[in-house]
Amino acid sequence: MLRHLLPLLLLLLCSNSIGRVSSHQESGEWSCDADSENQVEAEFRPGLVTVDGHADDWKDIDGFEFPLRPALDPDEDHEYKGGKMTVKALHDGHDAFFMVQVDGDYVYSKGTSNKCPSVALMFQIGESATYHNMGGCSEGRDTCNNKSCKGHEVDMMHFSIGNAIPGRLYGGNPIDNRDGYGGDRFGHLVDLYAWTPHCRYLDGLGPSGNDTSAQNDWKGAWWHSSFTTHSGFIEEDSPYASDGKKGTYYFEFSRPLRTMDRLQQDAQFTIGGSSKMSVAFWYPVDGQPWHGSGHYSIHCDWVPLEISSGNSKLTKSAPSVSANVSSAFALVLSVASLCLSVFVGYMLFRTPTVGPYTTMDGNL
Repeated sequence: MLRHLLPLLLLLLCSNSIGRVSSHQESGEWSCDADSENQVEAEFRPGLVTVDGHADDWKDIDGFEFPLRPALDPDEDHEYKGGKMTVKALHDGHDAFFMVQVDGDYVYSKGTSNKCPSVALMFQIGESATYHNMGGCSEGRDTCNNKSCKGHEVDMMHFSIGNAIPGRLYGGNPIDNRDGYGGDRFGHLVDLYAWTPHCRYLDGLGPSGNDTSAQNDWKGAWWHSSFTTHSGFIEEDSPYASDGKKGTYYFEFSRPLRTMDRLQQDAQFTIGGSSKMSVAFWYPVDGQPWHGSGHYSIHCDWVPLEISSGNSKLTKSAPSVSANVSSAFALVLSVASLCLSVFVGYMLFRTPTVGPYTTMDGNL
C-alpha cells in the first residue's frame, strides 16, 4: 500500500519544489518577435564528455549564447543582470548531452530550493504543443487529460539543486524507476510532461491514473566556478562555498536519444533530425526566493535543436585524409627517384682510376 502511495506523495512534494503556478498569468496580450538565427546544434562527438558538472571537457564544443528574459514578460529592460546563458549540446549516437552555463554570484541554501538557482529544459512532443503556455492546451485544470489535450504534450526536465551535492549525479535511479515514475527523491532532478502550466505531472502520473511503465530518463550534475575543491564534496561540506562569490554556474545533463516511453511523455530525438526546445532559469535575485512562474527563458518561442548526423563531417574529412596520404607517398617517391638519379649519374660519369700496367711475369 505504501509503495503505491509513494509516487503520489512525491508528486505533491515535487509540485511544491517546482513552485506554485497559480500566478502564471501574463500582464497583457502575448507577443513574440521570433529570431530565425536562434538555434542549438548537437554535434556527433562520441566519448568526449563525462556528466559531472565540470565544463573542462566541453571547451572545444561551440556554445550558443542567449539573453535571459522573464518568461511572462520578455522585455529586454528586465533581462537577468548576471549575464547571458550559454547552451551547448552534443550526442554520441546513443545519448544526448547538454551543458547549460550562466554567470551568477554563488548562492546556496540547503533544503530550500527556491533560494538556490534552478534550471529546466523543455521540448516539444505533440505537433500542436506551443512554447507559450507550456503546450498551449485550452482545457482547464479539471478537464485536461491525454485525450482532451492530445497533441499539446511537452517534455520537461527540472533540476532544483537545494538538496543536490555539487558534482554528484542525480536524476533517474533504480529506487524511483522501480516505482515507475519520473521522480528523484535524492536530488530533485525530475522528468515531467505537461499540457499547460496548470496540467503538469511527473512521468507516469496523471489525471487519468498512474502507469508504472514510466521512468526518469535524465541524469545530471551541477557545479560553480568558485569552488576550490575538485576531489569531490559530501553533504556535510554544505554550503560548499561562501555566498556572494563571483563565478559561473554549470548544469550538465544527459538522456537517451530514444526512450522506452509509450505514453507520449518524452520527446524522441532522431539523428539528422530537428526538435524544438527551450531552457528556463530561476535565480533568487537579491536573496528573494523565486516562484514557479518567475523564471527567465532563452527566448519567447521554441528554439530549434539540430541533431547532427556527422556524415557531412566524415565525408569532408575523408578526402582530406586520403589526399594527405597520397601527397606523402608522392613525396617519398620523388625523393627516392632524385636520390637514384644522382647515384646513377655519379656511377656513369665519374672518372675511373687506373693504376700502372704490370706484366704477369713480373710478379712470378
